[in-house]
Amino acid sequence: MNRKKTNRVRKESRPMLKVRKKMKKKKPGFSRQEGYRLKKLKKAWRRPRGRHSKLRKHERARGRLPKVGYGSPRSVKGLTRYGYREVRISNPNELEKLNPGKEIALISSSVGKRKRTEIIKKAEEMKIKIVN
Repeated sequence: MNRKKTNRVRKESRPMLKVRKKMKKKKPGFSRQEGYRLKKLKKAWRRPRGRHSKLRKHERARGRLPKVGYGSPRSVKGLTRYGYREVRISNPNELEKLNPGKEIALISSSVGKRKRTEIIKKAEEMKIKIVN
């Protein structure tokens, strides 16, 4: 199972992927209000709903709230960093439905060793890239 990895970016989505990368750098890390205070509070985002919450009121220097504007451009939403859409595969027949120019195969974790080798062999014949 020695496969060569191909990390070529799709030409069509290259400029928008650069835009997405630049946007992601500017995006702040949205952490829970006062999540640093208590160990039991996880860092995952929770919307502030308190009556006097400074973060809910958008006061300065209290952090940012997630908004629609922080999202990725629609044309590259859900794509890998190489510009392909990942499609989960669980048997070799599902490879026939893939478009090799736009989609990349992701073998399901529940697939065993024998079926995995079949999928890899068929993907090499059809020239379809596999992520894992």
